[in-house]
Amino acid sequence: MISTDGRFVGTIKCGDKELVFGKKTFVMGILNVTPDSFSDGGMYDTPEKALEHAKEMVEQGADIIDVGGESTRPGYTPVSTDEEKERVIPAIEAIRRELDVIISVDTTKSDVAKAAVEAGANIINDVSGLKADPKMAKTAAESGAAVVLMYNRRFIEKKDTDFRADDLTEGINYVKESIQLAKDSGITDDRIITDPGIGFGTSRLQDLALTSGIMQFGMGGKYPVLYGGSRKRVVRMFLSEGVDGKYIDNVSIGLACTAVTSGASIVRVHDVKNTRQQLDGCDMTVYAYNIFAGQ
Repeated sequence: MISTDGRFVGTIKCGDKELVFGKKTFVMGILNVTPDSFSDGGMYDTPEKALEHAKEMVEQGADIIDVGGESTRPGYTPVSTDEEKERVIPAIEAIRRELDVIISVDTTKSDVAKAAVEAGANIINDVSGLKADPKMAKTAAESGAAVVLMYNRRFIEKKDTDFRADDLTEGINYVKESIQLAKDSGITDDRIITDPGIGFGTSRLQDLALTSGIMQFGMGGKYPVLYGGSRKRVVRMFLSEGVDGKYIDNVSIGLACTAVTSGASIVRVHDVKNTRQQLDGCDMTVYAYNIFAGQ
C-alpha cells in the first residue's frame, strides 16, 4: 500500500494486536466510566453498562474502545490513582473477556496505565503526551502497548499567544518532545500515534487551525494522527443559537470528515454508527488507490 497525500500508511503494534493503516480510517469509540464527563458522565459507570455500550459500539463499527476513568473537560476535578483504577480496570476486564476489540485506556497516570494493560488494554492514550507523570514513558515502554502522544496547551507555562493557522510550531514542538521522551524510554516508532489536542487549552480558532494542520502532526507520514473533536466546544460554535443538542453529533461527524481529509487516520467519537457510515464514503476518496489497486 502507498500514501498518495503524505499521511501514514503502515502498521502500528498494540501489544499482541495491530492496526494496519492504508485502506480505511479507524474509529475509536468513547467509553467514559466517569460520573462527570461533559457528555455522558454517569451513563456507563458499572462494568455491566460499560460492556453493553462497548458491544454496541463494536457492532456499529468501532475498531478501538477508549476507556476513560477521569474527566478531562475544562474545570474537571482530578481523581486519585486508586479511584481511577476502580473505575477503569473492571470495565476493561469485562470488555476483554467478551470482545476481541482493541482497547485503549485514557489516562495520564502510569500506575493506571500499567494495571490497564495487565487487564487487557492495548493502547495508552496519554493526553499529556507523557509529561504529567515522569514514570509514564518507562511504564508504557515496558508494557508493549501503543501510545497516543497529544499536544496539550494546559501543560505549557509560556504559551505562544500569536498562535496562527499557518504556524503550528508550538504544537509540533510539544509533540516532538513527547516523541523523544517515548523513544528515549524504548518506545519504537511503530508504537506511536500522535494527536493535535483539540480543546485542551486551545481557543476555537486554534482548534480550527489544528484541524487544518493535522498532517503536520504526522511528522511527514511517520506516524498516524488521532483526532478527537466529538461534541467539544469547537463543534458547538457551528450550531445556530437556540438549536438543541440533538444536532451536535451531525456537526461532530462533519468535523471528523474534515479532519480525515486533512490527514487524520483515527477519529475518536461518541456516535460510532453514523460516523462510520459517513467515513466509508470519505475513505473511498482518501484511500482510493489502495482500495481499488489490483481489482
